[in-house]
This record gives sequence, C-alpha cells and structure tokens, in this order.
Amino acid sequence: MRIGISGAKGSFSEEAAREYAKKNKIRKFSLDYLVSVENVLSALENGTIDLGIFPIENSTGGVVTEAIRGMANHNFTINQLFDIDIHQNLLVRKGVSREKIKTITSHEQALKQCKDYLKEHWRGTKINEYEDTAKAAEDLAKGKLPPSTAVIASSTAAKLYKLEILDASIQDLKKNFTTFIAASSRRLGAV
Repeated sequence: MRIGISGAKGSFSEEAAREYAKKNKIRKFSLDYLVSVENVLSALENGTIDLGIFPIENSTGGVVTEAIRGMANHNFTINQLFDIDIHQNLLVRKGVSREKIKTITSHEQALKQCKDYLKEHWRGTKINEYEDTAKAAEDLAKGKLPPSTAVIASSTAAKLYKLEILDASIQDLKKNFTTFIAASSRRLGAV
C-alpha cells in the first residue's frame, strides 16, 4: 500500500501515518512524502497513492486552512479521523547559540501552537512561515536556510537531520493534539 502524507521525512504527518498503519494492522506500506495537502489529494485523485494522511485541526492552532482549501477542490472518502499528540521543539544547527538566532521559521500551524512561547522568549525575532516543519528542518540542515535561523519541528526531525534541540516541548498547551484524516479515492472506497 502506498500512503501519501502532507509532510517531509520527519514530519508529524509521517508520525501520524505510521500510527495509523500500526493501529489498522497495515504492515506492508511505503510512504510518499508529498509535503502539501493539495499534493496528497491530487495524488489520491490520480491514483498514484492508495491512502492519504493529512492534518485538519489542532487543539491550539485551530483549523488547518490548507486542508480546508484542498478538501473543497477534490473528491475523496474519509476513512478515519484520529488524533496524535504533538510536541514542538526549537531546533538549530549544531553549535549555534541562542544569541545568534535572528529568525524562527516553521509551518503556520507550528507557529500558532507556540505563539505564547515565541512572545515570551523571542520578542522582536523575525518569524517566517514555511511549507512544512520537517522541510524547514531539512533545509536548515542542508544550508538552504542561514545558520542564524531556528526552526520549530519534531524531535524526530532533529535526530533525522542532526540538529540540536535548543528548547523542547515549546507548544503552548502541554496536551497539544492534532486531528488527522486518513482518506482514500472515491473510486477505491475505504482502505
């Protein structure tokens, strides 16, 4: 089974897909890292994936606007809604100190989930939105973002891309859940 996710390697969508597969006893699957909800829903319609996983709402950040927009433009079947606990972390390149951070970059939802933390600890620091938390981590590690940038992403992304966690579990609510959709093509039916 091919599962398309709205995230890069190390994203919360990957974590959600693995959790979905485990709970539904899907042992043989491959992941397509499609980064955006639009890409996931297009791949479902085109038949290049069997199942799509993407976030729809977060307990702190609210509705995932990108998901609502994408869902309005595509035909698909919702197989299941499920929640995963989200822990956001502030990641930097190895050896970069707090004082050197000039910009914090992440997905719009991650920034919303950490709004109070950012106000309290990073007032005056430039905040940039990025297409995906894990993609921001990957691009920081690859030098596509300057070393003076910190990103908000998962601890999995920190390990995967060999970044340091400057501050852990920075989301405003300690119980921070995101609801994900597992979707399939209408022509295929539920998977």
